[in-house]
Amino acid sequence: MGRGTVKTLAVLLLPFAAAVLAATPAESQESPPAWAYPVNPPDLKLPPDDGTIRRVPGSNAGYTLTELRDRFVSPNWHPDDYPSRPEIVAQGRKPDVFACGFCHRADGPGGPENANLTGLGAAYIVQQMTDFKSGARKSSVPNRAPPTLKASLAKAITDAEIEAAAAYFSSIKPRSIVSIVETDTVPKTYVTGWHLAVMKTGEKEPIAQRIIEVPENLEQFVNRDTRARFIAYAPEGSIKKGQALAVSGADGKTLPCGTCHGSDLKGLGPIPGIAGRSPSYTVRQLYDFKYGTRAGIGSALMKASVEKLAVEDMLALAAYAGSLAP
Repeated sequence: MGRGTVKTLAVLLLPFAAAVLAATPAESQESPPAWAYPVNPPDLKLPPDDGTIRRVPGSNAGYTLTELRDRFVSPNWHPDDYPSRPEIVAQGRKPDVFACGFCHRADGPGGPENANLTGLGAAYIVQQMTDFKSGARKSSVPNRAPPTLKASLAKAITDAEIEAAAAYFSSIKPRSIVSIVETDTVPKTYVTGWHLAVMKTGEKEPIAQRIIEVPENLEQFVNRDTRARFIAYAPEGSIKKGQALAVSGADGKTLPCGTCHGSDLKGLGPIPGIAGRSPSYTVRQLYDFKYGTRAGIGSALMKASVEKLAVEDMLALAAYAGSLAP
């Protein structure tokens, strides 16, 4: 889909958007769930680089910790796994445009702290960058670094660079990188790198109404390995509840997700696939749509779908979508 199609879609949605926003009652806003919006503690100190060359399974490459923290470096651990990367993905453009592959990893799977870009339509990715640049897309927790950095980068990147990155990431076939595990208790966690990680104490606590998403191997993820995987713990019964919401709309509580995202939730035309993606990320988007911090094309349709959802409903939908094959 080209930019002309995107603009046409925007024009067609304007009357609908106005009607939805006018009909939306004043809401008593729930606080953004801290488990979905982890914020680094102000006293977080990263370990110093001792010069050790770091490795990951299945790769002959090696990087120092300094290189892995360089926002203009996208570690190329497994070059045979993906096509040749555009310069903007591999190294960015100094001084203001970080390598896309630094945050989203070399072929776009990202992590719980940001978006999985694999398989998203190129025009959709272009539109999201446009929304970040205009301020239409923000976060309900504005002091989180990932969306703040994305908004800053969006103001400096060129259209040609965006289109090159979008074409690349859209060409990558999405794959399953997260396992949904329903449970009553979870390992205790802490916040690092704007996501949760398991404490080494072995302590557990009740999950309550939360999704606790963590890397299976923290060091592998910190090393920005594209093959890193994640576990998302969810309350018992979340997937079944989410399926009921997604398939039927639960008697008007929401709209059936398949209407726009396809019956398998893998996307339909310009609408992105949501199957198999990070549940933490999905909850943030549903919450941001509900309270208007994520706007832009399509936001009115999503507003109508989420305005009656509580956070626990968003949790269930995210668990169900995350459990599906992408």
